[in-house]
Amino acid sequence: MLTRWFLGPLVPDNVRALERASYFGAYKGVTDVLTKYLWPEWALVLTRVAARLGVTPNQVTALGAVLCLAATFLFYEGWYWTGLAAGLGFMVLDTVDGKLARCTITSSKIGEAFDHGIDLVHPPFWWWAWGVGLHAYGRPLEADLFWWTLAAIVGGYVVQRLIEGAFIARFGMHIHVWRRFDSRFRLVTARRNPNMVILLAFLAVGRPDWGLLAVAGWTVASLVVHAVQLVQAMAARARGEQVVSWLA
Repeated sequence: MLTRWFLGPLVPDNVRALERASYFGAYKGVTDVLTKYLWPEWALVLTRVAARLGVTPNQVTALGAVLCLAATFLFYEGWYWTGLAAGLGFMVLDTVDGKLARCTITSSKIGEAFDHGIDLVHPPFWWWAWGVGLHAYGRPLEADLFWWTLAAIVGGYVVQRLIEGAFIARFGMHIHVWRRFDSRFRLVTARRNPNMVILLAFLAVGRPDWGLLAVAGWTVASLVVHAVQLVQAMAARARGEQVVSWLA
């Protein structure tokens, strides 16, 4: 991530501009479509309010964790719209806690582990709960299809994460910052936020079951893309080419 420096007089008329510069300076340039385009301004407002009230990043993460658990329970019961509302709150707070920590210089190893641990662990539980909730909603999948779908989603998620880790270990950077295509694909790759868009779209037409199947299909497709990216990078290095970020 590039370090951004900014300088300005700390006077009342300039406070909000400096806050904004600090906030967007801590914002990821390569992320998913929702985090990048939908809620930066929402999260800015919440980050500013939290900083003024003296709320700590870990408190924001804890509140987000409560909403994350609530969303899991609501999906399990087939209350998808309420669950999506809780999930949306969690996803926004998942942006706020990190920005608050950086902008107020209150980052900690414990807080980082807490935040990233939740991010890493909860998605498979959401997809499982969504699938179980189909019974209550009235659109259950057959048992075999349900478990194959879940295996594709969870297995694809785990392997995709392993590929990302292998890329970092081998090339010293995230797979999403190698080429322009890789950064653009990060906007929609089968992570939590893009998957939630898929589920929302199918829920809007009354077919949350199709939504889960679509997430499984997109997870497998994204896994194939990541595997190809890793192979291409290894082949490029074998040819003596430098594998460096296009953002460098």
